[in-house]
Amino acid sequence: MSTPALAKENAILKTAYGDLTIAFWPDVAPKTVENFKKLARAGFYDGTAFHRIIKGFMIQGGCPNTKVGEKGMPGTGGPGWQVKAEFNAKAHVRGVISMARSSNPDSAGSQFFLVHGDAKFLDRQYTAFGEVIAGDDVLEKLANVPTKSGGGGEKSTPIERVALESVKIVAAA
Repeated sequence: MSTPALAKENAILKTAYGDLTIAFWPDVAPKTVENFKKLARAGFYDGTAFHRIIKGFMIQGGCPNTKVGEKGMPGTGGPGWQVKAEFNAKAHVRGVISMARSSNPDSAGSQFFLVHGDAKFLDRQYTAFGEVIAGDDVLEKLANVPTKSGGGGEKSTPIERVALESVKIVAAA
């Protein structure tokens, strides 16, 4: 019988466009995986939104400032702590989930991104910690959400709110 800490678990990301199932890589990013699970179990991600979408590159979420009624600028929030980087040999290819961060390698907290197109230039510079094992069609729908364009400002911001309704940690099948 395995202990809960060693149990294989996945994350189900319920989005406005359908569900994504994420399998974790605790062998290469144990602290990052545990941080993501801790935040998910606490409901931290529930009601947030994907605030940055760059088709062919990535879809970013996990910022608490994207919750309805929050005042902070989307993309600048976190859980109140940071996780030391766990750079590894996993390639940033379509379907990989990785931690977003500032220019400081050890600044990741809650924000993450889903790779839409191969982004191997991020390898060993961002902490890849899992991959989409179900819901590639949802990843594609998210990547195709229209974003703001022209007139300066952030062109990767979705025109309409793209909800991340909930993140649930479940036993792997």
